[in-house]
Amino acid sequence: MRFSQRVDIDEPNPIAKAEAALKAQGIRPLALNDSNPTRHGLAPSSLSAVYAAEPRGQRYAREAIAEYINATVEPYVPDAADASDESVAAHVAMGGTVESATRTHAHADDLIYRGEGIGGAARSDGAADNNAAADNVSANAAADNDMRVSAASNDAAADNGTAEADDVYLLSSTSQAYAWLMKLLCDAGDAVLAPKPGYPLIESIARLECVEARFYQLRFDGSWFIDIPQIKRMLAEDTERRIRAIVVINPNNPTGSYIKPAEREALVALCIRYGIAIIADEVFFDYPLEPFDGNRRLSGEPRVLTFALDGFSKTLAAPHAKVGWIRVSGPADDVREARRRLDIIADDFLPMSEIVANRIPAMLREAPQQLDAVGARIRANLATLHRMLDEDDLGVVDVLRAEGGWNVLLRFPGVIDENDLVLSMIDNMCTSGQPGYFFDMTSNGYLAISLLPEAPQFACNVATVLDAVRQRLDID
Repeated sequence: MRFSQRVDIDEPNPIAKAEAALKAQGIRPLALNDSNPTRHGLAPSSLSAVYAAEPRGQRYAREAIAEYINATVEPYVPDAADASDESVAAHVAMGGTVESATRTHAHADDLIYRGEGIGGAARSDGAADNNAAADNVSANAAADNDMRVSAASNDAAADNGTAEADDVYLLSSTSQAYAWLMKLLCDAGDAVLAPKPGYPLIESIARLECVEARFYQLRFDGSWFIDIPQIKRMLAEDTERRIRAIVVINPNNPTGSYIKPAEREALVALCIRYGIAIIADEVFFDYPLEPFDGNRRLSGEPRVLTFALDGFSKTLAAPHAKVGWIRVSGPADDVREARRRLDIIADDFLPMSEIVANRIPAMLREAPQQLDAVGARIRANLATLHRMLDEDDLGVVDVLRAEGGWNVLLRFPGVIDENDLVLSMIDNMCTSGQPGYFFDMTSNGYLAISLLPEAPQFACNVATVLDAVRQRLDID
């Protein structure tokens, strides 16, 4: 794994080494230059705790986060299905295609999944794959491919997949996490791959870090899927090896699409092959709407260096808490080096406020209640949305399948310009919105709508959109 040259990892001087040796023994040497007022009885009575300045964040808070992760995140344990998926992944890593790997694993463009929808009824939003026949893979080639993935797996951190406090870095937001990770992985002019459609935040942060954001497509054919062949092509054509990470949003915003099992395996294999990291933003993971089977976090992925992002803005529905975290996992050597460098970045920017950190354990205890409350709201509103669209006599607005998250995409006739629709709502109803082009949708005719409002307001919002579409079509 290649890291950026921006982080100063020079050999520490003799004094720093001697201090580190004492600290490793649990001894804090007296510092003649100690200018921390909290260690000299000068802290205000309203915040009397001694400030420890731990780069990764206050240990007691990181221990609470790690405990929460272990209680809520399923560790990666390959099962029979995963083993089969790994054969596909290995085939991709060796230069083959997903569709030629095995008869039972469809090309990424044709992956169709079934799941439980609102009310428990099975939904089938895409045509069945009628092109299941694929090239057979010889037994010898398959064995070679499996050996490659096995080698990567054997180099993974030798633990039971549980999170430890030392795996966790506390920050004020996932936005800050993106910036830190770009500093860690990318020199100026390097690149990260990110999904489109998607929230424009990543591109903006990358620009501030002098990093190029290159985009791979999420495609919709009844449900969303990652264009794996496109990613493979982008990596193969990157002859200067400037791409340093793949960003995945699990589930994506605003498409609501989770990473499917076969997509995960293909991405891991490509990252192993090209020596790049995964940055997995999983803040919306705990809000399933109409999911397919087999969804799983990338948090704790052991086979390739992975940085999983999460935080209270979604887990607690508390963006004002300003608590986010990075969990680092992967092969032991890569994790060790990533931590060494990330510690320097964290130390330069200093850990989060003691006031906030002190409340993290108590706030985490509210997570189950908050997840239930928000989950009930968004599922009820999605059911209302389906009903209102079904009952609309014009019948020209529908909603793209949303597997998870807080937002969904409405689709309306492409003859209506997105700007015209939103501007008409502003002018006539004092209501704004985010059209599809805000997220780089590839065609006109989309509008994002939040599932968070209380039921009466949500129904009013949907009615506003339907009325605006009717007006733009000039239908009384």
